Amino acid sequence: MKIGNFDLEKDGIYIIAELSANHGGKIGIAKETIKSAKEIGVNAIKLQTYTADTLTLDSEKDDFIIKGGTLWDDRKLYDLYKEAYLPWEWHKELFEYAKDIGIDIFSSPFDKSAVNFLEQFDPPAYKIASFEITDYELIRYTASKGKPMIISTGIATIQEIQDAVDICKSEGNNDIVLLKCTSAYPAPLEEANLKMIPNLKETFGVEVGFSDHTLGITAPIVATTLGAKIIEKHFILDKSIGGADADFSLDKNEFAKMVNVVRDTEKLLGKVDYSMSKKKKKSRQFARSLYITKEIKAGEIITKQNLRSIRPGYGLHPKYFKDILGKKAIKNLAFATPLKWEYICD
Repeated sequence: MKIGNFDLEKDGIYIIAELSANHGGKIGIAKETIKSAKEIGVNAIKLQTYTADTLTLDSEKDDFIIKGGTLWDDRKLYDLYKEAYLPWEWHKELFEYAKDIGIDIFSSPFDKSAVNFLEQFDPPAYKIASFEITDYELIRYTASKGKPMIISTGIATIQEIQDAVDICKSEGNNDIVLLKCTSAYPAPLEEANLKMIPNLKETFGVEVGFSDHTLGITAPIVATTLGAKIIEKHFILDKSIGGADADFSLDKNEFAKMVNVVRDTEKLLGKVDYSMSKKKKKSRQFARSLYITKEIKAGEIITKQNLRSIRPGYGLHPKYFKDILGKKAIKNLAFATPLKWEYICD
């Protein structure tokens, strides 16, 4: 499966920097964030495309007041989204800028009008946010555009995840990545449940990744070891910019460290490979092998007293030790001679 030119099977972990509300209301900050993401080795920058009116109602009723122990308790949903949203008139410039500097850019649409708007930019993928996984018509319409679908599963039941996958496939779209996600901001480590990453792949038969809302960089590293093909995390140039998501975002230095450690983790994981590489073959010189430890004359018997398994590895394999005991040397063998088959006979 590819996202743009990036092959999830061959090219490693696809790292997404989530811009979200971390633009401080200034397009210059948004562009500088994109530039910084490119500089530290991020594969893609992700936007969110909505307005307060496409997400909720401007209501004072209790239903529309945030509660439940979040960072935003007691605020109106409408006011939060109005503060956090990225102006639609910025999109063209941001998409063009990202393409100019060579970093992927795409967005999370939150309604059909956002999908229609984003289509003009030919994004390499679409992201369905955690709280939108229950909006089946949004998933269906987005999947119908034929772009890879990256779907966060934060609040979903197992049936809703299956429904989302089935909807994409019913539209002929089989390029699906499910992201393990804990929809808490920030997410406690004990609620991350990263063992679900390989289980999502096994259960639903699609690629998997991790959308991280924990603090720090430990969780993305563990996710990488568990088979995540995508890592997504909120990115802010500097936390002094403030905003709705600043508290659980990584700044440039933190994000760069995460990228580097994820790449190192990829190298450490490597691949299943039992073949003999050049380095492995060279290292075998330090393996054990059979050596003559006491001078033997032609015709003498090879015994435990004149043959041992020692380093280095230029003699016969130690597995032949018992087979060789009792055989005769056909020539004089000096001390420290690596034993060869042509030196012995029955």
